[in-house]
Amino acid sequence: MKRIVLILFALFFLTGGIAAKAAIINPYVPYHYDILKQDLKKMKKQYRFIKVKKFGKSSFGRNLYAVRLGEGKQNILIVGSHHGREWLTTSLTMKMMEDYAYAYQQKKGIGGYSYSLLDEVSIWFIPMLNPDGVVLQQEGIDAFPKGFHARLLEMNDGRSDFTSWKANGIGIDLNRQYPSGWDELQTGSEKPSWQFYKGEHPIEAAEVKALVRFVNKINPELAVAYHSSGQEIFWDYHNDAHSARDRAIANEVAELTGYPLSEPSAEAVGGGFKDWFITEFRKPAMTIEICRLVEDRAPPISELYEEWERNQHVGILLANEARKMIEKENR
Repeated sequence: MKRIVLILFALFFLTGGIAAKAAIINPYVPYHYDILKQDLKKMKKQYRFIKVKKFGKSSFGRNLYAVRLGEGKQNILIVGSHHGREWLTTSLTMKMMEDYAYAYQQKKGIGGYSYSLLDEVSIWFIPMLNPDGVVLQQEGIDAFPKGFHARLLEMNDGRSDFTSWKANGIGIDLNRQYPSGWDELQTGSEKPSWQFYKGEHPIEAAEVKALVRFVNKINPELAVAYHSSGQEIFWDYHNDAHSARDRAIANEVAELTGYPLSEPSAEAVGGGFKDWFITEFRKPAMTIEICRLVEDRAPPISELYEEWERNQHVGILLANEARKMIEKENR
């Protein structure tokens, strides 16, 4: 009986209200780069209104994908997997994308909001910014050219176990690559490494170069980078005159998810995507940390049940906040 209940619970979680036969995304298994590519093809076929765009390549030539959901001329942006071992954020963003696409197709509400909100504000998803790091963390050294194996082992402190890997494929921590506060950022690693190395200069990594170009092109009203772990929200980085506005939006997300608002720790001050977006665009941005705190590894997949319940309506809430911002600006 217990096993039947667990199976039914898993089925409900996987579908999230979608008919089982229509569900594409399965976030309850390790989410690989190859699965991402396959699922995006299926999503594009099943939901003709979504737009799948290749906006760049990783250091090892893997495609970087962005997906637009909605017909709105204004945009928000949700980014997953800046870090290799944090691929559970890809699982979360892909499931969010499919649930919203299904609701939009069926003309059903999403978390108390009308599906038509997406006709005003589109959501751009970048589910996996760091495919090289994810592949290395999940599959190990054999997924990379043999000529680079010695270098990978060196960057991993000689260990053949890459499950703690956080950086991109060439040892740069992507969330320490953005210009705002980069000069002052002290990370504890002065050379390419499995974590914390900020690079020789900002916007050096191929993945960050591609994302910066893309963000400048779509000009989102607000942006979120999902990370794991810690169950907290970072929102503040020299917000200045916009501090009250940005805190109010962050409070809405905190109330929805149950995560507290936090200030960045000493090692995380500056250099992050959120920091750059806030200072470059003078618009709200957040780092949302899912899952309980774990050290130097991926959180267990089993935690995604709870994290999905907390986060499933974050995207649509932020689309509504963006709409309110636009309306206020146009008055």
